[in-house]
Amino acid sequence: MDFNNFQMPFGITPNYSKKVAYFSMEFAIDQALKIYSGGLGFLAGSHMRSAYNLKQDLVGIGILWKFGYYDQARNHDQTLQPTWTRKMYSFLQDTGIKFQIEIHSAPVWVKVYYLDPEIFHTAPMFFLSTDVPENDHISKTICHRLYDANESTKIAQYILLGKGGAKLLHVMNFERDVYHLNEAHGLPAAFYLLKKFGGDLSKVKEKLVFTTHTPEEAGNEKHNIFMCHDMSYFSGLTIDEVKTIEGVEDDRFNHSLCALRMARVANGVSQLHGEVSRLMWSKYPGICEIKAITNAQEFKYWSDKPLYSAKDEDDKTLFDFRKKHLKKRLFKIVADQTGNLFDENVFTIVWARRFAGYKRADLLLHDKSRFERLLNNPKYPVQIIWAGKPYPMDYSAISTFNTLVEEGKYYKNMAVLTGYELSLSKLLKQGSDLWLNNPRVPREASGTSGMTAAMNGSVNLSTDDGWIPEFVKNGINGFVVPQADYNVLSVYDQDQYDLENLYNVLENEIIPTYYDHPDQWRKIQQTAMEDVKLDFNSDRMADEYYKQIYDDLR
Repeated sequence: MDFNNFQMPFGITPNYSKKVAYFSMEFAIDQALKIYSGGLGFLAGSHMRSAYNLKQDLVGIGILWKFGYYDQARNHDQTLQPTWTRKMYSFLQDTGIKFQIEIHSAPVWVKVYYLDPEIFHTAPMFFLSTDVPENDHISKTICHRLYDANESTKIAQYILLGKGGAKLLHVMNFERDVYHLNEAHGLPAAFYLLKKFGGDLSKVKEKLVFTTHTPEEAGNEKHNIFMCHDMSYFSGLTIDEVKTIEGVEDDRFNHSLCALRMARVANGVSQLHGEVSRLMWSKYPGICEIKAITNAQEFKYWSDKPLYSAKDEDDKTLFDFRKKHLKKRLFKIVADQTGNLFDENVFTIVWARRFAGYKRADLLLHDKSRFERLLNNPKYPVQIIWAGKPYPMDYSAISTFNTLVEEGKYYKNMAVLTGYELSLSKLLKQGSDLWLNNPRVPREASGTSGMTAAMNGSVNLSTDDGWIPEFVKNGINGFVVPQADYNVLSVYDQDQYDLENLYNVLENEIIPTYYDHPDQWRKIQQTAMEDVKLDFNSDRMADEYYKQIYDDLR
């Protein structure tokens, strides 16, 4: 293949002929390709698979992380130990392309690898690496660890993704109509284009679209503007020119705000997140329109086909048998990691996602006596599993993880698992009866893990945040905690309110239904499986991006 004159390797569906480049720091494509950390990557991976399904004229651009995010190991006392192991990928193709970009006023070599669409059934994908002999040691480390804790390394990573990805398209003579930034990490692509277009911001806006995933302003990254300038983030623009574009006078460069002022259109990742984002950013002049396209996950990849077949054939015995088989498969992992033998006939709750403060992994433990009653109830036995990767430098989240590990030593029906990546995520969704999600409202932009749980007959119990208001019909296809006026409650009071309601729903509705009314429980499972199948399949999402974001209908 001639990568210097790259052509799409498959025929394009006419409705999807707008030429798109999709920039993301992470992609969860397959367990074998460890270039992701969590939900942003899971979302991007499903998007790439759906772009392949629909034969869209879209390519993915990311970074080949030499050590991935990190490997989740354990210390001798079972607590969390982050480790970094070099990853090897024989299935990636060396394009032979090498070029230089400026980072920190010095030339840095970039090498490019290609993922053929037929390997994992994705859009064509290109991954950038600076780990080449021509670079000095510091430059080599830019692509070593996803979301490196060092601030200058992290900014260099954004430059590699954005500027490196934009230059790659130029080197390949592969013109794109749309540059889609999945989060603001790839924003240096906009400044590369601005330089290319002689400073004409209107031409950049014609091409740039932006997806924001962060529903509170404090969570959007800001860095010292002088540091970004010294790092060559702005492709030669002066600080005054950047401030004019960004529209803020202080010296903290707000990546998301600048993206909203340089893009033609942006979107939140659920209908609620769209509303929150429009309200949050409305105080700033000159930002683009913020639409909403609800995240989704690829049905083909995530759903359990035999479970759906049993549902569609209305074979209750086969459906229940399949679900128990999936639980047994998960429980082998539980036994292997923790020494606890779980029972497939026992109601099993799973909380599994990135460990972060607002997601409140340990919320149920805030009432220890009630937690003990839940796990020691002889009439309605319960098993509970936690899994997820805290950011390796987020010591508060790691402490929460380790607290759960310590607590688990007192219960044979409680487990905390390591290695929460695509493979374990799939097993947890297949093997759980209840998918627990309890973020502080409205901190969760979307929270897609519950979608793939529903695709595997796992019922959602959630606070009313992210995608949940669009999906859950309480008691019919899932369960949702009643909303309070979260604007007036303190964090402590909100936690107490949600905790009380979570336990009430669990003890009085969910668990008795599971044991005393199995036909009703199965009906809830199957209704969720049907409701999630189309509306939250990423083929719908990828189609909406073309119709609402990429195709300029103005």
